[in-house]
Formats: sequence, structure tokens, C-alpha cells
Amino acid sequence: MPARGRCGCAEPRRLLPVLRWLPRYSLRCLRLDLLAGLSVGLTVVPQALAYAELAGLPLQYGLYSSFMGCFVYCFLGTAKDVTLGPTAIMSLLVSSYAFHEPVYAILLAFLSGCIQLAMGLLHLGFLLDFISYPVIKGFTSAASITISFNQVKNILGLQGIPRQFYLQVYETLRRIGETRAGDAILGLACLAALLGLRAMKSRLRPAARAEPLAARISYLIVWTSATAAQNNYRIDPNQELLAMGFANILGSFVSSYPITGSFGRTAVNAQSGVCTPAGGLVTGALVLLSLAYLTSLFYYIPKAALAAVIIAAVGPMFDAGIFSRLWRVKRLDLVPLCVTFLLCFWEVQYGIVAGVVVSGVLLLYSIARPPVKVWEGDVLLVQPGSSLHFPAIESLRDMICSHALAAASAPRCIILDCRHVSSIDYTVVVGLAELLRELRTHGISLAFCSLQDPVLQVLLSADLEGFQHFPSREEAEWCGGAEPGSSEAATFSSSSQSSLLPSGLLQ
Repeated sequence: MPARGRCGCAEPRRLLPVLRWLPRYSLRCLRLDLLAGLSVGLTVVPQALAYAELAGLPLQYGLYSSFMGCFVYCFLGTAKDVTLGPTAIMSLLVSSYAFHEPVYAILLAFLSGCIQLAMGLLHLGFLLDFISYPVIKGFTSAASITISFNQVKNILGLQGIPRQFYLQVYETLRRIGETRAGDAILGLACLAALLGLRAMKSRLRPAARAEPLAARISYLIVWTSATAAQNNYRIDPNQELLAMGFANILGSFVSSYPITGSFGRTAVNAQSGVCTPAGGLVTGALVLLSLAYLTSLFYYIPKAALAAVIIAAVGPMFDAGIFSRLWRVKRLDLVPLCVTFLLCFWEVQYGIVAGVVVSGVLLLYSIARPPVKVWEGDVLLVQPGSSLHFPAIESLRDMICSHALAAASAPRCIILDCRHVSSIDYTVVVGLAELLRELRTHGISLAFCSLQDPVLQVLLSADLEGFQHFPSREEAEWCGGAEPGSSEAATFSSSSQSSLLPSGLLQ
């Protein structure tokens, strides 16, 4: 009975993370959350206006999209630092489908929320694991360039520039002589000020309590304005999908366009010392106050100033060093990176899909062609380097038969060392049965050694004819009629007889 009670209490706490921290809430947490919420609020208001411009929507829709996520995440979020709201990349995607019509953007928020909510309820958060780091870096780096160049027309005061990136570059360079001096001066001045604040932040020491109030306020302004960092979070992806799903669905009823987690504002939240997700309540309240009293002033905000805010926000997302790091560490990962990076200049969504497909193909190839070591001697020793699944069995059979039957004097025994094989499927079992029969017709026996328990149980259950297994390679070699270690000795004395498959591409 007590166990049932514990389970009954655990389920609401899992679905409503607010129940985990609310009973322990204190006045100290309230003070820290107020400060963090105010800092994030001062950041989100100008960014929301700029991102609405990027999405091709009236400026007020940026603020419409900035408060519901704060309230929802307070109850459903799993990380105290994460803030939900409009972001540069999401705004870029919205601009591709909203066609400057707010009603389409609002519908997009509702449909996105439904999909996210369904994925969270079905526990499909694991699908995010199939988006590799090179794909993410290629996407964010390309988006940084695309978004930044998209704002050059606003800084230069150019009108009628197409949305497509390549046409955008061509038209901007062709019409650069039409630059409006006032817009260019204002935009470049704002951009220089933001970059200067970022440079100051890296050299600024924290303001002590003993310093004048003006000095402490100046430090807070510089620190808040200059923070587009990223924290390393380990969160529950299914719960996060639920939180974002509810935030987008409810946000659509207050004219929000799709929102997601923000890197920059999350960093501000974390570095402000936020204690719980309740800091989002303060941020949301500040946004609502801005909507209530400042909307009449939005008309007078220059597009050049908003463009400078966007460029300063997305610039750090470009990671030039990722190309050299992958060249040093794993050159094959440059393929999905470059595919994603280049295609994102055509359409962002196509770049992401293409990168995921290329990463999947490389993953499937490594499964279909696992590395296999072969030692030839009195006994042919074959050692797969990983688990065996159905795409790999035909290749393994062909490789074993070609080595066994192509030799001048065929070995009497082949040993399959399975120490690295942790799982097999039924297709592999069928393939091994056919391999046993084929080798037996040529007077060659096949022995298994170093089988892990799950693999051994599968093979024993299959009741393969002629199946024999040994705990170690040495025992298998004795039964095969060779002296222990003879195959390895042959490997070292004649390196041309050893091979590693596949070679080249997967190295």
C-alpha cells in the first residue's frame, strides 16, 4: 500500500515539475528570481521586436510571442535556466511560411504545438538523438550568415530585396549605390555600440556592493546587453516537448508565432543566478507591461537599429573553428556538416533534412559494414569489431568464404571471435546457418568463441546444425587442430595476410 502511494505521488511530480521545487521555495530564491527575471525581461523586449521584423510580422507580434512561454515553462519546464520565446532561427523559419501574414504565423504556432505535444506524450524525444552535432553546427552557422545578411538591407536602407539568399546577395551588391546614408550611419553605430558592449563585458570586473549605485547599474546594463552564450543542459526531452507544445498551443490564442528555447536569454538567466523557473513569471509580467504601455512607441523604432540587434545576437552562432576541428578529429563528419551548411543557404529546412539523411546513411553504412579483423594461418581467425545486424551478414559471409576458399591450402577450421559482438538479429542467425552449411560442403568447420551471454542464448535457441562454441580463442584453436597463438603469429610475421574491413572511408 505505501509503495502504491509513492507511485501515485511521483506521477504528478513528473508531469508537473513545479511540484518538485515549489515546496522548498524561499525568500532567497524569490530575490534571485526577481533579479534574473528582470534581467531577462530587459533582454527579451528589444530582441522580440527585432525577431518579429525578421519573421516578417508587425513588431508587436514579437512581444505577443514572449510571455506565454515564460508562464507555461514555470509549471512544466525541467531546467531552471531555460527561457522560451521567439528566437532568430525560429523567426527565419516562420518567415518562410507566414508570407508576412500574422494569421499564418499564429496557425503555425498552434500546429507546431500540437506536433510537439504529441511527440512528448508518445515519448518520441529520442528522435532528437538522430540529429548529429555536425548537422546542428552546419545549420546554426549557415543560419547565422543568412540572418545577418538578411539584415544588411535594413542597415543600408534598401527596399525590395528578395528573400532568397543568393538573390539577396546579388541584389544587395548590385544596388549598394542606393544606400541611404542616415540608415547606414544609425545601423552601423548601433552595431558598433553592441559589439563594444560585448568587448567591455569580457574585460569588466564585477561591481562591488561598496561602489556607487550608478556604477553597479552600469555594470548590469553592459553585462545584460552583451551576454549570446550556451549552457550544457541534461534535461528530459519528452517533458521539454510537452512544455513547448503547451506553450505554442496556448500562445497561439494570444497571437504568438512559434517559440522555442533561447540560447542567449537562457545564458542571461543562468548567469543572473536564477534559482527556479519562477523567474519566468517576472519576465512575462515585464513583457505584458511593455505591451500595455509601450506599443504606441513601436512605430518610431528604426529598422536599422533592430537590424543591428539581430546581427549582434546571431553573429556568435557562427562557429568557424568547427571545420578545422572536424578535419583533425573525424574528417568523415565534414560531409553532413558541409551538406547542411551549403543547402541551408537555399532553404534552411532542406539543409536540416539533407544533413540528417546524410548522417543516417553514414550511420547505416557503419552498421552494414562493421570493421572486421582477419588473421590467416593454420586456423583462419575472424573478429568482428561490433555487433552484427541484418545488413552486415552477407558482407561477413562473402568475406569469410573468400578468405577460406581462395587460399592455396584451405584451412580446416575457421574461428569467429565474437568478443565485441553484443547483439545479433534473426537474419544474422539465418546467415550463419547458411555459412555453416556452405563451409561444411568444403570440409571446413566453423567454431565460435568468446560469445557474450545474450548472443549465446540466441544461437543456442536457434539450434544451428554443427554449432560449436568455446569460452576462449585458445580452446577453439586446440579443437581446430592448431597450436594456440599460431594465427596471431602468422599475422605479425606476414602483415600482408591481415586485413581490416572496411578500410579508408571509415577510418
